[in-house]
Amino acid sequence: MIERFRAGVLAAALTLLLTGCSAVMVPVSPADSSGLGRETVRVGIAYDSAGRGDKSFNDAAAAGIDRAKQELLIEASEAKTQAETDEARAEALRGLAAGGSNPVIAVGFLYATAVGTVAEEFPGTLFAIIDDDSVTADNVVSLLFSEEQGSYLVGVAAALATRKDRVAFVGGVDVALIHKFEAGYVAGVHSVDPGIRVDVRYLTRPPDFGGFSAPAKGKAAAARLIAGGADVVYAAAGGSGSGVFQAVAAGRKAWAIGVDSDQYATADEAVRSRILTSMLKRVDNGVFQEIQAFVKGDRAGGKKRYDLKVDGVGYATSNQQLGPYQSGMEKARYRILSGAVRVPVS
Repeated sequence: MIERFRAGVLAAALTLLLTGCSAVMVPVSPADSSGLGRETVRVGIAYDSAGRGDKSFNDAAAAGIDRAKQELLIEASEAKTQAETDEARAEALRGLAAGGSNPVIAVGFLYATAVGTVAEEFPGTLFAIIDDDSVTADNVVSLLFSEEQGSYLVGVAAALATRKDRVAFVGGVDVALIHKFEAGYVAGVHSVDPGIRVDVRYLTRPPDFGGFSAPAKGKAAAARLIAGGADVVYAAAGGSGSGVFQAVAAGRKAWAIGVDSDQYATADEAVRSRILTSMLKRVDNGVFQEIQAFVKGDRAGGKKRYDLKVDGVGYATSNQQLGPYQSGMEKARYRILSGAVRVPVS
């Protein structure tokens, strides 16, 4: 009897040793019969129509997935919408969930309706949605970011860098989420000098969400703003930002500020030197940390906030020409962290 018991323990130990090299082992108690402790975690991620390669929002989310593959040994399936409709988005999520992905991550607030629908169809799957908290279900978690805080910091940089006391903001689509970027930017500019003028342009308004993927519109809007006197242009416009960079580079004496990821690092050589900094929205951290939490057994819905305190937002320092303005940006960061400054969201 004792020998059989020892043999059983040895066999179990060998099984764990052999499988631990190729699979993520989620701790479960002996009473847990779900089988999760013996499975590889398979994550699904649904991008918007731009997908990987937008050098902005989607690529930031993709970076989180890539990190999770390497560090957490997860498997991943990726999808993107084939049309800008709620049904197309639901089909993307449905395909991932039906294929065994859990959790399923939806990249962007436009997925809200689709997440609400598909989460009901797959109650045993956890859905995470970035930038939306309108869906309240036990199996839906909202990943939210304090974009206004990061935008405040690059607003400080814009105010310190302008030579004309006139800067600009280009928003992709005129919606509440992008208003947060605008509000933080304007507040940051005016914290340095209330007399600096901030010109604002949006590329489209709902129901047209194409402003996030219209570089030609971004270029035309930025060109008009520069012609009007602005010499720093902050683009919170997704893929349309590349057009803004082109207009700024053509102006030569103007600066561009990117968004979401370090766009200096990925921009074409022809425009790179004119990207002063970027507001970093650490979607990569949010995606990675949500997957990590799932692996550790956190399957609950709710809301998770990523702000300056948890490195959820920040700014890029790749362009050395930002150097003269960093001291002012860091002072602003400490004021926000200390609570001395509360950045507006609208």
